[in-house]
Amino acid sequence: MSMTTRNDPQSPAPHSADSHDVIRVHGARVNNLKDVSVEIPKRRLTVFTGVSGSGKSSLVFSTIAAESQRLINETYSTFVQGFMPSLARPEVDVLDGLTTAIIVDQQRMGADPRSTVGTATDAHAMLRILYSRIGEPHIGSPQAFSFNVPTVRASGAITVERGDNRKAQKATYTRIGGMCGRCEGRGTVTDLDLTQLYDDSKSLTEGAFTIPGWKSDSFWTVRVYAESGFVDPDKPIRDYTKKELQDFLYKEPVKVKVDGVNLTYEGLIPKIQKSFLSKDREAMQPHIRAFVDRAVTFTTCPECDGTRLSEAARSSRIKGVNIAEACAMQISDLAEWIRGLDQPSVAPLLAKLLHTLDSFVEIGLGYLSLERPAGTLSGGEAQRTKMIRHLGSALTDVTYVFDEPTIGLHPHDIQRMNNLLLRLRDKGNTVLVVEHKPETIAIAEHVVDLGPGAGTAGGTICYEGTVDGLRASGTVTGRHLDDRAQLKTSVRTPKGTLEIRGADRHNLQDVDVDIPLGVLCVVTGVAGSGKSSLIHGSIPASAGVVSVDQSPIRGSRRSNPATYTGLLDPIRKAFAKANGVKPALFSANSEGACPTCNGAGVIYTDLGMMSGVTTTCEECEGRRFDASVLEYRLGGRDISEVLAMPVTEAEEFFGAGEARTPAAHAILGRLADVGLGYLSLGQPLTTLSGGERQRLKLATHMADKGGVYSPAAPASTRSIGSGTRASSRSSHLNRVYVLDEPTTGLHLADVEQLLGLLDRLVDAGRSVIVIEHHQAVMAHADWIVDLGPGAGHDGGRIVFEGTPADLVAARSTLTGEHLAAYVGA
Repeated sequence: MSMTTRNDPQSPAPHSADSHDVIRVHGARVNNLKDVSVEIPKRRLTVFTGVSGSGKSSLVFSTIAAESQRLINETYSTFVQGFMPSLARPEVDVLDGLTTAIIVDQQRMGADPRSTVGTATDAHAMLRILYSRIGEPHIGSPQAFSFNVPTVRASGAITVERGDNRKAQKATYTRIGGMCGRCEGRGTVTDLDLTQLYDDSKSLTEGAFTIPGWKSDSFWTVRVYAESGFVDPDKPIRDYTKKELQDFLYKEPVKVKVDGVNLTYEGLIPKIQKSFLSKDREAMQPHIRAFVDRAVTFTTCPECDGTRLSEAARSSRIKGVNIAEACAMQISDLAEWIRGLDQPSVAPLLAKLLHTLDSFVEIGLGYLSLERPAGTLSGGEAQRTKMIRHLGSALTDVTYVFDEPTIGLHPHDIQRMNNLLLRLRDKGNTVLVVEHKPETIAIAEHVVDLGPGAGTAGGTICYEGTVDGLRASGTVTGRHLDDRAQLKTSVRTPKGTLEIRGADRHNLQDVDVDIPLGVLCVVTGVAGSGKSSLIHGSIPASAGVVSVDQSPIRGSRRSNPATYTGLLDPIRKAFAKANGVKPALFSANSEGACPTCNGAGVIYTDLGMMSGVTTTCEECEGRRFDASVLEYRLGGRDISEVLAMPVTEAEEFFGAGEARTPAAHAILGRLADVGLGYLSLGQPLTTLSGGERQRLKLATHMADKGGVYSPAAPASTRSIGSGTRASSRSSHLNRVYVLDEPTTGLHLADVEQLLGLLDRLVDAGRSVIVIEHHQAVMAHADWIVDLGPGAGHDGGRIVFEGTPADLVAARSTLTGEHLAAYVGA
């Protein structure tokens, strides 16, 4: 075999395939983007910066990632496309050089109680296979260990045909599942607190029922029970015989006659379940909702002890550990246990499972357990959980798109996240990150800064280049990149304390702590140290705490900031008064709606098995209102123009002149105060980020007089233990506000505005507790409670209580070290 060596003094011409090294975007006009053109280098880490609402997500997610996914979807058959979400082409002139986009966003994982960390990452599936192979005793296939699969047994006659012969045979069918029969794999059972339904010391004629709307003379409710003949209406319920009590509470539906009218009698419990518990809680009237909250209790399933699994599934063990106990372990501990298994027959499975578990630890989620319900994860935890499946992926030349991956991360954990982003890039992938944290911006090889403002004042490229160039660019981001908040020279004096005693929820280790009231108190600690368990999980609802979190706001795409905050009501009344017509005309969900699109602004076209299409309504041109309604004006603007205004413009509009409306101006002022001045009044709530949702909720709560701590009231102390009720001790103190990471989604320039807002809240008499990782908020606090020292079972303890200055001086915790470095101490 001969080989020839080529000695060519001239370097070969570059291959044409190597010329596609950038993603080209020309003429992007999605949302507020103003004909944006940009070239993004491939196989590099690019960070997109800019103030909130400047157009970062519109460029990265709604343009680049959306078009990539749309083009991939078009490669499938029309039949398959029928089962996929329909994606319209972004409004852009040229998109070139796209690769497959994988979006890792902040969307919370499904809140279905059957979904856990284990089921969401396939770790539980691998664990089930492991137990089905080497568990002792052997009880069946992997589904015998699944809490989502019930055991099914059936028998009967089947017909067997062989040629012309047909013969009936008896057959039995058995499928062994792992679901607990009592709780149906949920781990909890719903019970009704009977003491909330009736007073058993009274008879029915004496008005024993305490159910809202159930009066003694009610024909359809109380009289059905009193005159059914199944119970004695004049006997106290506690004196009922066993049969009477069974009929009263559980009897199957039967027909009875009351005053000659045929009515249906059924036991009280199934009747309550059908009439109250089958309805959407959020749609109930306030007094009905309060009754349901009192009467319904969720308790751990007594049969499976909350494990969700059948007794058979729990009986099979590996080295003395059953699958329920394995799933309850902290993931870092489970990984060590798996590492200690020496089973050559399942070696490949063990290696794959161990890689997945080690990825959890590497990404900073080793403190979780596989049994943790997926719906209880924070936005940051959910995003990192989704990253697990990509860390060991063999795919290269993929575009990974991240939405603020450092959300929920302590400064100590941010470096670990940065290393993961760089690892994805080093495998030959393009990594696009929307981010505000300076620590992550610093590792970028390419920065695209959008702005200069938010909403209509943004949507342009202010800077494109290196991080050093960004610092010298003079843009809003460049000017604030090295901002550092200073420690306060003086702190406020508490006006009371909220005592928490013996807190042991999740990983908390019998924690005793005094939360000062009337000041700005910041709760810190690494992710998984127990901050949320302490504040959200250990203070009962009766303590009067208003929690303002980032959970989704219920509502359809018809809901918007104007409807959610109540702003639309004074606006409609102002329009009606100015034009002498009724307010209902100025609602797109009522009489003023465009008849063609019913006020939606768009037309949904169902194309059968092909992708549905959403098009702007031609009749109203997306303005949602009937043409006759748009003839009515206030201050020279029609209702659609007002709803298209950003908050800052609307605040000015309703603050003076013909359109002056004090009620609307007050609400708009609160929206501007929380940093939402760029939001359009009519923007659908479904498009808001987690941080925007939280600030919108805060704006509504700021109008709640019940949330004001009264400085005039005497200083007081409220003691709260894990199982105690605090309602009897709350007379001197009104509500306390808890904010969960309010800096989420905030630009560096906006953090200062948030600090000013928190100061105004406290100075107005409110008590504010903030769970936060941002050093600027820590430095601005009056009091800090630091949990740790680590995550999971390595945390759950108070490692510091005191002022920020004392924390910096001591440097005894991870938080203290990072805060000292931040303020330059």
